[in-house]
Amino acid sequence: MQRGLHNATRSIYSMHPTLKHSLVQTRNASTYNPLNWLRQKLTADRREKESKKEILAAKEEARGEGQLSLFEQTKSIVPTTEDSAAKLSVPSPKVKKSGTSRKAPPTSHKYSTTYFKMSPRKLNMLGNQISGKPIDYAILQMQFSEKRASKRIMNMLATAKDHAYRYKHLDVSKLVVGEAWVNKGKVLNRIEPRGRGHMGIRKHKQAKMHVVLKEGMSIEEKKEKERAYKLKKIVSAATVRENRPIRNPGSMWAW
Repeated sequence: MQRGLHNATRSIYSMHPTLKHSLVQTRNASTYNPLNWLRQKLTADRREKESKKEILAAKEEARGEGQLSLFEQTKSIVPTTEDSAAKLSVPSPKVKKSGTSRKAPPTSHKYSTTYFKMSPRKLNMLGNQISGKPIDYAILQMQFSEKRASKRIMNMLATAKDHAYRYKHLDVSKLVVGEAWVNKGKVLNRIEPRGRGHMGIRKHKQAKMHVVLKEGMSIEEKKEKERAYKLKKIVSAATVRENRPIRNPGSMWAW
């Protein structure tokens, strides 16, 4: 059958010798490009901006045909008298909202660590050591501490100090660790092999620390306040009391 088709096409080309050349030319000279077709179909044509006269004419035509939009119908319902136009043209005075005030500036900054692989009881010892201390003094305590978690807490305090100054605009010279507390984390249970075919459960505890930095008194200011409080409680025999505490007063009056 294929041989018959081949003979038939050969006979057609022999009868019309220009047909084969024309077919080859049309196939090779095809200018069809699918990318051009996609550009024509998918690209958005520029829409010419209509003038105001054309828009008004289109609205009038739609009103005559009864195909006006709902928004245009509501506009036409509103009365356009001189009084109403005058009322609409007068701007209403701005009413000040009562009770509104600016947001108060922040007075503290909270920061926390990630979970430590240690028990909350051990981590709470370091929290008690830095609670209530100035930030620089707390960093110094963690720097020379022999606890395993002290280095990470020192880095956390330094970061919290920098964030409090950068984001909350707090005074670095007055920063104090106002609060420090420890939260429990997950408890991982692991099997502990024992003798004679027995086993136990070993618990790996986790904990994390939170601190709150506030503006407070330095160590020198605290010492001065404590000294003034002690001096106020001293009762001396003289009419004019000295501005220093009496050391080892005698058992009897001095006169």
